[in-house]
Amino acid sequence: MPHITTPDGIRLYYEEAGTGTPVVFVHEYAADYRTWEPQLRYFARAHHCVTYSQRGYPPSDVPDNAGKYSQNLFRDDVIAVMDALKIDKAHIVGHSMGAATALHVGIQYPKRCISVTAAGCGYGSSPDPKKVEEARAASRETGKMFADVGMEEAARRYADGPTRQAQKNKDPRGYAEFAKMLSEHSATGHSLTMIGLQAKRPTLWEMEADLKKFLPPLLVIVGDEDEWCVDASIYLRRTVPTAGLMVIPRSGHTITSEEPDKFNAALEELFAAAEGGRWLAHKPAAR
Repeated sequence: MPHITTPDGIRLYYEEAGTGTPVVFVHEYAADYRTWEPQLRYFARAHHCVTYSQRGYPPSDVPDNAGKYSQNLFRDDVIAVMDALKIDKAHIVGHSMGAATALHVGIQYPKRCISVTAAGCGYGSSPDPKKVEEARAASRETGKMFADVGMEEAARRYADGPTRQAQKNKDPRGYAEFAKMLSEHSATGHSLTMIGLQAKRPTLWEMEADLKKFLPPLLVIVGDEDEWCVDASIYLRRTVPTAGLMVIPRSGHTITSEEPDKFNAALEELFAAAEGGRWLAHKPAAR
């Protein structure tokens, strides 16, 4: 099984498909490298696609040291994968937790990004400090749940959250596949990721100064039934000078697999415009 090793010694499992301009896919909290299959099957026809399981997600290493889980480490893991595969620049496509990581890559390593996609981004972010602390407390409780009740039961509860109901009702087979993959993860990895990363990462509002200077083309995608992320996505559109926003109607949080055709069409347009230097062609003054 192919793995790369990060500078701090964590082995990350990855898969590659296709040739052409590179695309690196960064999965959400409730997913792994497999969640991007609808994208790999489409984009590997003309792109070099890379998907990997983040630290804490088998078959990548699951460190039991809480210090091995932080936003900066998850950010730098993207670059470690690119370096190991000798990828100088890529489209960075992130979903949810992976979308936040993709934004941090775009901020810290803009020259490594042809474009950045932030899909379903913004859980826990709010201009209201009280709401932020409530979300962080909920994240800590979720992390404790995974540690206390084990993977199978915790996955059942987590998969049935309010922002997953759109997929559960419109696409029961896709939802069942999502829930099954989640149940195959590591309770330790999920607990420490939630406590060390999700409950501590900066909110989008706390990142405002950096977001206002964001350089790579940015596509923000959100389902209109993804309650936390709708307001955050609008905030990103208004704050990031290179951002475009796509709202997918009647859709929840798991949009990469819930609405793959619409998601892929949006990515395809972004990739072509960014590779051609025309993402902001309609705004000459912005160039």
